[in-house]
Amino acid sequence: MMNFYMPVQVFAGKNAVKDHMPDLLKSFRGPVLLVTGASSAKKSGALDDVLAVLSEQNIKAVIYDGIRENPLLSSCMEAGRMAHDAGCDLIIGIGGGSPMDAAKSIAVYAAYPGLTEEEFYAKKWTAPLPVFEVGTTSGTGSEVTTVSVVTDSTGRKHSMSDSRLYPKASFGDPRYTMTLPLSVTLSTGADVIAHCMESFFNKKANEFSRAAAARGIRLLIEPLKKAENGEPLTLEDRSALYEASILGGLAICVTGTAFPHNVGYFLTERHGVPHGIACAVFLPRLMEHIRRNFPETADALYDAAGISEEDLKTLILGTLPALDFRLTEEEIEAELPRWENNRTVMSTLGGYTLDEIRVMLKEL
Repeated sequence: MMNFYMPVQVFAGKNAVKDHMPDLLKSFRGPVLLVTGASSAKKSGALDDVLAVLSEQNIKAVIYDGIRENPLLSSCMEAGRMAHDAGCDLIIGIGGGSPMDAAKSIAVYAAYPGLTEEEFYAKKWTAPLPVFEVGTTSGTGSEVTTVSVVTDSTGRKHSMSDSRLYPKASFGDPRYTMTLPLSVTLSTGADVIAHCMESFFNKKANEFSRAAAARGIRLLIEPLKKAENGEPLTLEDRSALYEASILGGLAICVTGTAFPHNVGYFLTERHGVPHGIACAVFLPRLMEHIRRNFPETADALYDAAGISEEDLKTLILGTLPALDFRLTEEEIEAELPRWENNRTVMSTLGGYTLDEIRVMLKEL
């Protein structure tokens, strides 16, 4: 079986924005809302490249730079209404996972500015504005997914997924990732591994998703080892990491994520653990779960990825910084109900019981 749907036009490589965005802009009149974080879009050079292309096409740019890590739905509402009031006909997300995820939710609010939070999550909308994505990190794969992860008014992260949220086009120039600090390189690398492993060990996996996932892990092994050792990364290394990120994104387009992502949200919400790290914390447990219950599937991944199980576990642990927090029994018990028969958690091969999650969190 090899079922998948991938409507995103992907341009990856040097000068991707300058070489390919102008032709795609010909069907838009503008203005265009540019969605960015505080600084990465500027530091990487991506924002300047996009602004230059828009200027050449005589298209006005409206900039919203209020997106922060773990973006708030309230920020997406604000930006969407700004885009609507300005008459924007296109949203361009520039940055890592946060601006790119936010751009998709903003596209909904730009088309439906009066939408409430409840109506947003109930998908009482039909046609968001089109979205372009320009990636500046190598982790989320948001450039090619239907997923928009934002934090709701209660402080919980929600993963909204809908085929109407697919970007129309994505532009990936690995040069934009050359300015990433080591901590971000490791955290986003951990996120790629999580995407690939959670997809490969997923009940919805097929030949395409598993091939993409295994190839993604194979590509990132050497550059991530160099990063963990503190060695400088070349453009070739950055290109491999970026390609791995896209492959991980393609894999989860088929399957979605699984247990580590969903339970990892809790560590980000309550303890400020960066997203990729919050997922990676649980990957060794996922490996043990699959080895115990599906040994042939475990062997299939490590053989295809060209790395032993133990070496991959070592690579994952190498992405983790020192984490200083404690989980109380009361906190664990209060959170457990959110994972009971949770669709994402149960998409993992074999699934998980609440008792198994309780034990893992207590040991963590």
